[in-house]
Amino acid sequence: MGVPLPQADGTEVSADGCGGSARISAQERRKAERKRLPPWFRTTLPTGNAQTRFNATKSNVHKHGLHTVCEEAQCPNIHDCWGRGTATFMIAGEVCTRGCRFCAVGTEKTPPPLNPNEPIELAEAIDRMGVSHAVITVVNRDDLADGGAEHYRNCIKAVHQRCPNVGLELLSSDLDGNLEALASLLNDLPIRVFAHNVECVPRLDSSVRDPRASFTQSLKILQEAKRLRPDLALKSSIMVGVGETDEEVVEAMQLLRGVGVELITLGQYLQPSWKHLAVDRFPEPTTFAEWDQAAREMGFTAVASGPLVRSSYRAGLLWEEATGGEPVVTRDSTGSAISHLNPSKELLATIEARLSSEHKIIGTNSRG
Repeated sequence: MGVPLPQADGTEVSADGCGGSARISAQERRKAERKRLPPWFRTTLPTGNAQTRFNATKSNVHKHGLHTVCEEAQCPNIHDCWGRGTATFMIAGEVCTRGCRFCAVGTEKTPPPLNPNEPIELAEAIDRMGVSHAVITVVNRDDLADGGAEHYRNCIKAVHQRCPNVGLELLSSDLDGNLEALASLLNDLPIRVFAHNVECVPRLDSSVRDPRASFTQSLKILQEAKRLRPDLALKSSIMVGVGETDEEVVEAMQLLRGVGVELITLGQYLQPSWKHLAVDRFPEPTTFAEWDQAAREMGFTAVASGPLVRSSYRAGLLWEEATGGEPVVTRDSTGSAISHLNPSKELLATIEARLSSEHKIIGTNSRG
C-alpha cells in the first residue's frame, strides 16, 4: 500500500516532506504561516493635554467597570482617541448572528435577548467617561424582525438625553437590507455621522464576509441613509490585505463616493487568530498615501488612510475635518494615518527609494 494522503482536516502533516520525522498539525501549520508585522507598524503615544485626558478617561473606565471596543479589541489607537475625547461602544450583545471570516466577535444563530437596560447603562457609561464624541457600533441581529433598529434607536436617544453635548456617530449594521427599519431608525435620530462599513472590495464578498452581506447591499443602505437624512455625514471603511488589488480599492472608493459617502477610512486587516482569514499582504505606507490622495481628488471631505487606521480612528476629528476643520492626518500626527499632506520621514524615505529604483530601471532599459 502507498503512503496515505494528508487528510483535509490535517490532524498531522509532515513538516519536511515524505519520510520526515517531525510532524505538525494543520493548526500548528496555520499558526506558523501567520505573517509577521512589517517594520512600519508603529505609532507614538500622546503627550501634554492629550496624555492627561487619556489618563482621566482610562481612570473613569476602570473605576466604574465600563466596557469599550477600544480596550476589548486592543485597538492600537486607544491612546490617541481617548486623549482626544473619542471612544467606541458596542451594543446589542457580545455575539453576532453572522460569521464574517475577518471578525473576532463571536457568532450565534440565536443570541441572548436584548438587554432592556442597555440604553440607560450606555448613557451612564458615556457620561462618566466624559468623552466629546462617541461611536456606537452594533452587532448584526438577524434574529430580530427589524435587525435591532429599535434598540439601536433607544440607545442613542438615551445617550443624547443624558449627554446632549456629546457628538454621536452610529456605526450601523446593514439591517439585513430592511429599508423600512432604516427609515424608522434614522427618523429624527440625534446623530451627526451615519456609518456603515463595506469592509472589502466587491469581488471578495464571498471569501471575506458572511453570505448575507454584500457590497451591493451595503451601498443600498448607505445611499438610502443619505436620501433619508441628507443632513448627516455619511461614512464607510475598507480593509486591505484580504486579497484585493490596488486598483480595486480605488474602484471601491469611487462606488462609495457615487452614493454620497463623504468620510472614508482605509486600514490594514490583521488576523485576530489562526482560525480567521489569513492576511494576504501588507501594502506599503506609500500605497496608503496614494489612496489618501485619490480619495481627496474624488471629493471625500475627510480621509484617514494607513496601516493602523481603524474604522473609528479619530472619529470626532474626522467629523470636524468633514465640516471644514483641519485634516486629521496633519493634527499632531501619530503615524497611524499616512498622507502626502503630512509625509513622515519613513514615507519620504520609501518614496525616495522607489524613485531611485525606478530611475535605475529606466537607466538600464535605455542603454543601447
